[in-house]
Amino acid sequence: MVLVIGTGGAGLRAAIELAEAGVDVLAVGKRPKDDAHTALAAGGINAALSTMDPEDSWQQHAADTLKESYLLADPRTTQIVTQGAARGIDDLERYGMAFAREEDGRISQRFFGAHKFRRTAFAGDYTGLEIQRTLVGRAAQLGIPVLDGVYITRLLVHDGAVFGAYGFDLTDGTRYLIHADAVILAAGGHTRIWRRTSSRRDENTGDSFRLAVEAGARLRDPELVQFHPSGIIEPENAAGTLVSEAARGEGGILRNALGERFMSRYDPARMELSTRDRVALASYTEIKEGRGTPNGGVWLDVSHLPRQTIMTRLPRVYQTLLDLQMLDITRDPIEIAPTAHYSMGGVWVRPEDHSTDVRGLYAIGEASSGLHGANRLGGNSLIELLVFGRITGQAAAAYSRSLTSHTRSASATARARAEIDDLLAADGPENVRALQRALRNTMTEHAGVVRNEEGLRAGLAELSEIERRMEKVGVHPDIAGFQDLAHAFDLLSAALAARATLEAALERRESRGCHNRSDYPDLDPALRVNLVWSPATGITHESIPPVPDEIASLMEEVSTEGKLAE
Repeated sequence: MVLVIGTGGAGLRAAIELAEAGVDVLAVGKRPKDDAHTALAAGGINAALSTMDPEDSWQQHAADTLKESYLLADPRTTQIVTQGAARGIDDLERYGMAFAREEDGRISQRFFGAHKFRRTAFAGDYTGLEIQRTLVGRAAQLGIPVLDGVYITRLLVHDGAVFGAYGFDLTDGTRYLIHADAVILAAGGHTRIWRRTSSRRDENTGDSFRLAVEAGARLRDPELVQFHPSGIIEPENAAGTLVSEAARGEGGILRNALGERFMSRYDPARMELSTRDRVALASYTEIKEGRGTPNGGVWLDVSHLPRQTIMTRLPRVYQTLLDLQMLDITRDPIEIAPTAHYSMGGVWVRPEDHSTDVRGLYAIGEASSGLHGANRLGGNSLIELLVFGRITGQAAAAYSRSLTSHTRSASATARARAEIDDLLAADGPENVRALQRALRNTMTEHAGVVRNEEGLRAGLAELSEIERRMEKVGVHPDIAGFQDLAHAFDLLSAALAARATLEAALERRESRGCHNRSDYPDLDPALRVNLVWSPATGITHESIPPVPDEIASLMEEVSTEGKLAE
């Protein structure tokens, strides 16, 4: 049996592959499968199908991806994803996904980000939701058991090989001991450790990072985090919720508190259509230098656009702002600020099958690393789920079949059980939620869009103090369920992810893509390396393989005229 942890797009695609291969599989998620993080993805999914531009190719897709990554993406990973992308779209069609189509039946494709050709397939502005629905439906057809509301606290490892996982039910605290030949980790990234984030409260808290590292795996490039330029500021419980980049793509204007259209200072040619990292940096700079709004943001204004344009091209943005702020964007500007959006680093994996340092343990989706480097190309994350969901499912199936015996460890299971027991018995004065807030404030203050040595060292000192306070927490499940225990584990994950991020950000003494060091403003060719982190070894520099000639020859500046660059 293979266990899949995480029931978003990556986890479900892997589970489907395993079931179709005749392997017993169990998928476990702490969130409802119908509302996984994948469902929030709006823009689209990339594949060089050549339905709109016949001259497109997987090689060009790879070239665009590597260039946008600031050459930190792994060329082998990139080649596997771009070559397998069309197959990924075929799989979704086979499962019944309804893509937008041209009148003659071809799948529609549009420009998105720094793509040379139109290669982003979509379903309205809810592509991720449609993919998630499609995968949930296919999993149900195959009879795949999916456990919602179960929190996995520890992977069970003996002699360098995984043999299962341990966890509890979020509602009644029932313990789960799951024995498995292999485990596929698909539980997301770590963007929830910042104060403003496009992730919801209980997702992307770094669970994948902690589970993998405590099992004996390593992390790669945890400092490379994509900040989306337009997250809302209020209300507090929804801070960071995205205003789609389509708002800028349709002609939205950015202004500071003085009413200045400030993008003319940062990218006068492209203005609001500039890349995601550059717009986020511009907004951050305006706010930091005192030209921000009273709430610490900038204004995004679409009110000059025809009402019909807003209602037909930006319906989700209109509805979201009406629901959350009673704001009518056809009349008033939106207050926004950069928001932590995507973990481009993650668990260290081999490009061929996404296996880790631990035998039988794999990581996929936002939990993993290798494809995005220092800036993610829009639409690539969704295709990555499908390509490596399929490949890793096949690899886990082969590994499971190859086992003639599987050694378990009673002591490993006892440690997992004791970890929960000890937290449930904890009755200290520290509040878990207050510590989570303190950690998010530390990361926002010292490891946000712009970093420097002094700030990162201050962040590490604050984190050490938070870790000391964590030893004195009180955990109190109540009639509503075991959420408090889940928050305590979220905090453990967040602290580990924060330490990895701060230490790697300190080590990367350059500015490259999403990683801006005010004390090292230039790109350093010597740091065209991946930074690999573990508590045991600290940070090591890992060289990146050369880009194949057939791809390198296509890496050129892509014209972004009239396109929303990412």
